[in-house]
Amino acid sequence: MPTSASHRLRKNHIVLTSHPHFIYGDSPEVSWGAKDPHKRGPIIASFTNKLHRNAIGSHSGSYTIYRALALAAGQMDPDHRPDLTNTDPVTQIGPFPSWYDADRIVSLDPWGHLVHKTFKKELAAGMDIRPTIAVTRAHLVMTELENAINQGRIFIDGRVVKANKDVAVTKAAIEPVWHLPGVAKRFGIEEIPLRKALFEETGGMFPELITRPDLKVMLPPIGSTSVYVFGDEKLIGRNDVEVTVRVHDECNGSDVFGSDICTCRPYLVHGIEECIKTAQRGGIGYIVYFRKEGRALGEVTKFLVYNARKRQKGGDSAATYFHRTECVAGVQDMRFQELMPDALNWMGIKRIDNLISMSNMKHDAITGSGIKVVRRYEIPPEKIPGDASVEMEAKKAAGYFNKTTGSMKKNELVKVKGRRLDE
Repeated sequence: MPTSASHRLRKNHIVLTSHPHFIYGDSPEVSWGAKDPHKRGPIIASFTNKLHRNAIGSHSGSYTIYRALALAAGQMDPDHRPDLTNTDPVTQIGPFPSWYDADRIVSLDPWGHLVHKTFKKELAAGMDIRPTIAVTRAHLVMTELENAINQGRIFIDGRVVKANKDVAVTKAAIEPVWHLPGVAKRFGIEEIPLRKALFEETGGMFPELITRPDLKVMLPPIGSTSVYVFGDEKLIGRNDVEVTVRVHDECNGSDVFGSDICTCRPYLVHGIEECIKTAQRGGIGYIVYFRKEGRALGEVTKFLVYNARKRQKGGDSAATYFHRTECVAGVQDMRFQELMPDALNWMGIKRIDNLISMSNMKHDAITGSGIKVVRRYEIPPEKIPGDASVEMEAKKAAGYFNKTTGSMKKNELVKVKGRRLDE
């Protein structure tokens, strides 16, 4: 158990972060979008030396509270600094021109995976700069992919699909790092109203949002983003090869446990399969996975909506699919895809040949960020689970991209029913 003086001090004495004369005195300036990373400046959100901090919030996103519990329980030394030996990315990603555009990337630190090498001088000077991106390699083992191999849709090539039917991938984990002026501009609002809303709607969690307008960077306590790359990792950022992308928002019930009330896992698997096919044709595929459970409404809200849909008069119907969500949550969707393209721009993507998505919100956000989309693909009808027809027909009727089956009229949507709760 840690017993250092600093540990005892942190347990018994608090210095408010909203007092600029007491902390952040030696923090490096941040010039967001600068081409030279040293002029851009490192992002420092650690607490080992508060004088160096130049960001609101802290590392680990939604896991911040667990670190706090570990410290409170005496299981972790607050002075601990990570040993970054051998943690470097397994492949080089960037820098790309998109990194130097202050408007192109506003919700992640493009240099976040390169801090160990890029900021050696600053680290040696005692600044506790921590990575916000990590890049590694892995193998995927999925029953659906094995079935695709057995059925001949993808094949064992020894490179993308191994002899044992594992699929080789390069993957990255990205913590959110928000440049508040850029985020506000992306949403077409002023920075002060953004700060006020973030302060008030988190119960005053970050007083610096209101008291420290000089701090322009925030690490919000939200989930991270995962990127899975299929194909030769040297092709990352290359736009002279075929590029396939599936942008997927988290759905624990379907993605992990296989619930059939929605199309999430089937669509995710379809996207993975198309990425593998592209890689086997000599291109590259990307799955970008965001933690936005239940359209960023959360899993509790999602389950409440499920109950409301199944119990309403007339049963679960495609005609009332979006209405029931709005009744419970007050809004149909809170994913706000405006920040989503940042991960694509971090990888230097300028053109997507195959976008595996029916969402106009995603498509418009991607093209609005300057990335060209050549073709779009919906989920094949045969991959839609029976109980998910309510969701799918409602989305098509609402204008989601769909070239295969067309959309139903309102009187037809009423006839599309889901299971009862007791079935």
